[in-house]
Amino acid sequence: MTQPLRLRKNAERRLKSGHLWLYSNEIDTDATPLKAFEPGTQAIIEAANGRAMGIAYVNPHSLICARIVSRDTSTGLDRSLLVHRFKQALSLRQRFYSRPFYRLVHGEGDLLPGLVIDRFDDVVVVQLNTLGMERVRGDIIDALEKVLSPRAIVLRGDSAGRRLEKLDAAVEVVKGSLDQPLPMEENGVRFVADVLGGQKTGWFFDHRDNRAWLNGLVAGKRVLDVFSYVGGWGVQAAAHGARDVVCVDSSAAALSRVAENAALNGVEARVSTLEGDAFEVMAQLKARGEQFDAVVLDPPAFIRKRKDIPAGERAYSRLNREAMRLLDRDGLLVSASCSMHLADERLIDIVRGAARHQDRHAQLIYQGHQGSDHPVHPAIPETAYLKALGVRIFRD
Repeated sequence: MTQPLRLRKNAERRLKSGHLWLYSNEIDTDATPLKAFEPGTQAIIEAANGRAMGIAYVNPHSLICARIVSRDTSTGLDRSLLVHRFKQALSLRQRFYSRPFYRLVHGEGDLLPGLVIDRFDDVVVVQLNTLGMERVRGDIIDALEKVLSPRAIVLRGDSAGRRLEKLDAAVEVVKGSLDQPLPMEENGVRFVADVLGGQKTGWFFDHRDNRAWLNGLVAGKRVLDVFSYVGGWGVQAAAHGARDVVCVDSSAAALSRVAENAALNGVEARVSTLEGDAFEVMAQLKARGEQFDAVVLDPPAFIRKRKDIPAGERAYSRLNREAMRLLDRDGLLVSASCSMHLADERLIDIVRGAARHQDRHAQLIYQGHQGSDHPVHPAIPETAYLKALGVRIFRD
């Protein structure tokens, strides 16, 4: 029988609004001690008056001590519910994407907190980021078999979320086998994704729409792609007519993939790479007198926790200032952030400040966010993490 987990008085307000998280300070630990729960087990969540509100999985050692998986107390997290949720998620993606390359499950956005699944045609890559999801690993694999019957299933256990929950970091192919590289497509451009050794699941689908916007503006232009990874922005720009693209990254392996992806699309003559620290490389480009029509900034999260906000904002400010120094008199800046703790208006203010620091004008012409395969849960602001600004930077 599923144990109850009771909330303090008035602590159910966020759950009533649709939120899926419970914090340890919201639990009535006198009535239901958290230490009584084995990590990863499921519990019936009760309001202070004893009214059942849903089922969650519990981690008594985490600040977010419980995550709701169902509002129906007769339906726990099992194969049946996972099949249902996967079908719901698949139907959404099929409305927007004609090709089977997308994020299939986006955690809380798809009512499956702690679970991320990316689809590369007949291969799926799974991140089980919490103990609760780890406990139903077998059910997740079975449900994927039922809904998609993929050729291969990869479990990427090397995520930051798993480290926080003290889970192992193994990368496993639990079904089938993989012949690297794995072909994929985005915005009509061909790529290969390293789903076993690349960052996260091997690709970042979240910027698809923002890249598509830039693709329509780069014909005949010179483009700098900073923090390029495997060339998601830069190779697409070249494939859409950019005359010259320079991709900058600190990883030699990633830049090797840039060259491979450029060759796949027949644009290798117009794509070059520079390995090194982004700030140092941009300083070197400025010293050489290099100028670009468009600069893309897609850095890793500079702000991972709230305490990182001051230092992170300074890093974003410096990054945008250095990028503007490399823009021609009338250039285009794409400034992105995947830091959920950086508000949209703060990124806009950072770009505004950087433009004034360079004595330039800024016109905000595009505001982008994550694609439809990364749905935002309206009660959980943290799920709306991605920001991308398209800004015209010019002089009088």
